[in-house]
Amino acid sequence: MPKCVVLLSGGLDSATVLALTKSLGFEPYALTVVYGQRHRVEIDAAKKVATAQGVVEHRFVSVDLNAIGGSALTDDIAVPKDRIESEMTDIPVTYVPARNTIMLSIALGYAEVIGAYDIFVGVNAVDYSGYPDCRPEYIAAFENMARLATKAGVEGKPTSIHAPLITWTKQQIIERGLALGVDYALTHSCYDPDEQGRPCRRCDSCLIRQAAFAELGLNDPALS
Repeated sequence: MPKCVVLLSGGLDSATVLALTKSLGFEPYALTVVYGQRHRVEIDAAKKVATAQGVVEHRFVSVDLNAIGGSALTDDIAVPKDRIESEMTDIPVTYVPARNTIMLSIALGYAEVIGAYDIFVGVNAVDYSGYPDCRPEYIAAFENMARLATKAGVEGKPTSIHAPLITWTKQQIIERGLALGVDYALTHSCYDPDEQGRPCRRCDSCLIRQAAFAELGLNDPALS
């Protein structure tokens, strides 16, 4: 079975991607980047998801993006609440500058070390966020850079960057995950959880997630 690296945040999307890699016949090596996010409860969620799905290895790498700030997830900036979907068209303050570039770069190094030529990431360009580093052209550009920047790429063994959910709706992601046996009760998506780690139910991420489960006629198991 070929090895792959999966960027695992502990959220709904990355948990689904992890399950997809196993269905495709990969041996998944999970990588969680601790970047100073205020929603650190997702790190515990990543541990639970990795254990439940049986990864080969789960690595944690710390990068202090608090040092540069600039995002509601890493700085003293209020997380937007109670926005309706029609308002979710701008790039919100929950965008973290350079986050995906940093995380994919770490994953690229990890992949070279363990001899993996496939990296999976749960970015999505369909939902509200509009994050520039979640677009198909960004993923293609990073993959091209990876071919130029690594020993493996120069030697003719380039690393492929897979973003299988990039054009899926949140409902499609949940449906596929449920079919693969993903336990969404273990996941965490909230941008602004309380001190006990409970989701706020009002940030963009919570609202999109709740709406997707509701449209499928289901309750979000992480809220029960």
